[in-house]
Amino acid sequence: MDYLIVGLGNIGSEYAHTRHNMGFMILDAWAQASDIVFSSDRYGSIAKTSFKGRRFILLKPSTFMNLSGNAVRYWVNKLKLPVENLLVICDDLNLPFGTVRMRKSGSAGGHNGLKNIEELLSTQIYSRIRIGIGNDFSKGKQVDFVIGELSDEEKEKMPQICDKVIKGIKEFATAGPDMAMNDINKKSENTF
Repeated sequence: MDYLIVGLGNIGSEYAHTRHNMGFMILDAWAQASDIVFSSDRYGSIAKTSFKGRRFILLKPSTFMNLSGNAVRYWVNKLKLPVENLLVICDDLNLPFGTVRMRKSGSAGGHNGLKNIEELLSTQIYSRIRIGIGNDFSKGKQVDFVIGELSDEEKEKMPQICDKVIKGIKEFATAGPDMAMNDINKKSENTF
């Protein structure tokens, strides 16, 4: 069974360690831990890995954040996947840094990448994991904050965040989204 795991971010080295690239960072950590590499393909970079009989197609869109739906729609159609086998990973300004939340559906919550995916798939019913980046910015400085580089303290926490999200994705595919949500969304161990 195939699953499309989409990490949202912006392409280019200048965005590599920015808060808006949480999705890319998670997939890069998974690829490194699995000893796989991304290769350029249509609308993004793709890597493939397996776990317990499930095949994961990891996608880092090359369309820039606000047009992520183009890549997601293309790959969902190409792989002939039901939308239930799609999982999108993104940053979230409304959650404290390191908080991880999973949902099976919902609004874009102001996230332009999710908004575009929702628009092009014509549904809000797809799973997503949001990773909190906090909102420690002054009025009018949201864009600078979001595309700003992670602090040293935040970078130190990324390996734990990546491990939690990757474990959750594997659980999503093997035990189902409800079980994965229960584990990922536990408050006692949800913030790093």
